[in-house]
Amino acid sequence: MSTVIKGRLENRNALITGGSRGIGKAIAHRFIEEGANVFLCARGEGSLSDTEKELSKLGGNVAIYPADVSDRKSVKLMVDHALKSFGDIDILVNNAGIMKPSSFIDYSFDDFDRIMQVNLYGVFHVTQAVVHSMMERKKGKIVNIASTAGKWGSMHQSAYNASKHAVIGLTRCLGLELAPYNIKVNAICPAGVDGDEINTMVDYWAKKTGQTRKEMLDDIKSRSPIGRFINAEEVAALAAYLASDESDAMTAQSLSLCGGYLMV
Repeated sequence: MSTVIKGRLENRNALITGGSRGIGKAIAHRFIEEGANVFLCARGEGSLSDTEKELSKLGGNVAIYPADVSDRKSVKLMVDHALKSFGDIDILVNNAGIMKPSSFIDYSFDDFDRIMQVNLYGVFHVTQAVVHSMMERKKGKIVNIASTAGKWGSMHQSAYNASKHAVIGLTRCLGLELAPYNIKVNAICPAGVDGDEINTMVDYWAKKTGQTRKEMLDDIKSRSPIGRFINAEEVAALAAYLASDESDAMTAQSLSLCGGYLMV
């Protein structure tokens, strides 16, 4: 676990999409430790409620709202509720995302489109809904959770890679456009993070290659210079830095968090 610098986000209001589990939940946990109020959205109301109860025990101010980030009307209602709950949104973390591996030729339009709708258009919808209030106050931090998959090509995940390439491109453009308003926009690009997406890929490739699950896991880990996956808490630590004043000179960047796996 990394060392927490108490109070870096004291009394700041953070909206985190995909906040009920995995990276989003870890970021919410870290933000609360840093003094922030957190507003979480995700599709599953049950898992959101469970996360709210868990995080509230840390002593933080936690609010939730079930929403599908690919649904523009749902996003507007969610952001309106966040603004009503907290007054302002100082930090936006676009974390919600999905993956479904497939060879390109076998992707159905619906599957390819769904990945783009959530991973790319979700960022578009939520950011547009939030950024107006940031522009009015001339202050804000936006952290997009992209992936090393947004910086290179890999087989059997063209939809996911294309969506994350697009998120990185959007991050760069927004960083430039919003800099005059003192709004900083950056992306975190993790390599494999312990959790659902890695499990999905491992199961897919184990079945495709005939390897056991353990063999597939060991094979993937062996490709990393540090010999392991990234954990969600490490992503959360970088998100806390990007959300804090310490990163005020940084915008339009896409930071790889990959144990040396990728050097761009």
